[in-house]
Amino acid sequence: MYPLKFKPLLKQTLWGGSKIAVFKRLDETPDHVGESWEISAVENSESVVANGTDKGLTLTEMIGKYKGDLVGETNYGRFGTKFPLLIKFIDARLDLSIQVHPDDELARKRHNSFGKNEMWYVIAADKGSRLISGFAEHITPKEYKERVHNGTFADVLQTCTIAAGDVFYVPAGRVHGIGAGSFVAEIQQTSDITYRIFDYNRRDTDGKSRELHTGLAVEAINFEDVQDDFRTHYERIPNEPVALVECPYFTTSLYDMTEEICCDYSELDSFVIFICVEGACQLKDDSGHLVSLRAGETILFPATTQEVTIIPGEEEVKLLETYI
Repeated sequence: MYPLKFKPLLKQTLWGGSKIAVFKRLDETPDHVGESWEISAVENSESVVANGTDKGLTLTEMIGKYKGDLVGETNYGRFGTKFPLLIKFIDARLDLSIQVHPDDELARKRHNSFGKNEMWYVIAADKGSRLISGFAEHITPKEYKERVHNGTFADVLQTCTIAAGDVFYVPAGRVHGIGAGSFVAEIQQTSDITYRIFDYNRRDTDGKSRELHTGLAVEAINFEDVQDDFRTHYERIPNEPVALVECPYFTTSLYDMTEEICCDYSELDSFVIFICVEGACQLKDDSGHLVSLRAGETILFPATTQEVTIIPGEEEVKLLETYI
């Protein structure tokens, strides 16, 4: 097998902007693109291979063809032909809704779906941009309903001013929202289930208020999720992998590179995804495949890959590496 690139799926949203087209160097895009789904197995939004002999096949078709060789034997046994991760870029021209996602148990019971644990890596942020993550103080489910009704729910949430390089892990059950001016890479479970709690009284293109899920959200919210700072703190170390998030759903590291490095995956039973968030590089695997990757691009190495050498370009390159 060989490293796979996929055609991006561009999603127009009420709150989307114009940064994705610039970041990905796309010639023509529709207006208000809020998300670019880089690797997706969500129903009706499946990624299609863009390179090599399997060009044109969907991600699900690829897993059906290659099974554990593509995703890893353990992952294939656990998830079958459903690819377990969804990779996105998100451009928030306006505030996204305040929302929450269900965990695996609740999502399975209600929607026959995975839950949605996710993480954000801030690629860029306008001055004053912020993220909402978790509670700033304890409230009860009764208080939640009252505050949503009277418009004061945001007052009890933790709001964080952000900068490029900030990282947030957002487990299922944590109330959150991406603020205007934020540009992030998102790694999440394969799920498109969102319970919208508050949407700033916006209306859609037909003039209708967007649907809220205030009642459904109650059972999903972790009301004990109170902290002073929900950021993931890490030390930036050049030319070494820096662990950002390790959880049952994905493991993600940051590579901030100016020098060549070899990554050993001989003991790993999983695919490996690289997301380029800055600069450009070449990636060479143990079978001799050499591919170029630049900011705004994502690539998937199959589980059969034993090692990958990262060869930076003339400037610094930043990559997110993620696998299960």
